[in-house]
Amino acid sequence: MIAADSLRGRIEAIVVGASAGGVEALGLILPALPAAFRPSLLIVLHLPRERPSLLVEIYEKRCALPIREADDKEPIEPGTVYFAPPDYHMLVERNRQIALSTEEPVHYSRPSVDVLFESAADVYGNRLLGVILTGANQDGAAGLHAIHRAGGVTVVQQPDSAKVPLMIVSALQRNPADFVLSLPDIAALLVGLA
Repeated sequence: MIAADSLRGRIEAIVVGASAGGVEALGLILPALPAAFRPSLLIVLHLPRERPSLLVEIYEKRCALPIREADDKEPIEPGTVYFAPPDYHMLVERNRQIALSTEEPVHYSRPSVDVLFESAADVYGNRLLGVILTGANQDGAAGLHAIHRAGGVTVVQQPDSAKVPLMIVSALQRNPADFVLSLPDIAALLVGLA
């Protein structure tokens, strides 16, 4: 079992995956993070492909950290939140840049949580923390397993606190998580990294 206080200074990046209920879940976590927060956050939230994302507008006025929709070849900066744009996979490249892709959907999803998590695990290894939140499909289970295999830290929302627990249950069936927490406790864990 990992002690939460042992993570301070270790985590370079955090990847988050969510689907149904994710906007509300992130609305509890992201505003809690202080301006001094240093890890980068890369987030896949399943959204309708045919509409523009309003995630930056939803969160930027409520958060101390800069919130961006990711651009292809954009350098990943500390203390910045990046959302995958609708209908693009978001990946982390070895030089710590974002890559966007229109490869086939994974678990009917583009962007895919698995694609982000697996690429980030390859780059950040044990300096990565992955979070699975509420959602209605199996996307993220393989990606969280990749983070675990790379020595990273795995966190999932308590299933009984999720709007739709299928993503969480799928991830837990694939691999035990280092932390299974309520949304306020996930926020507290992340704040403790600062």
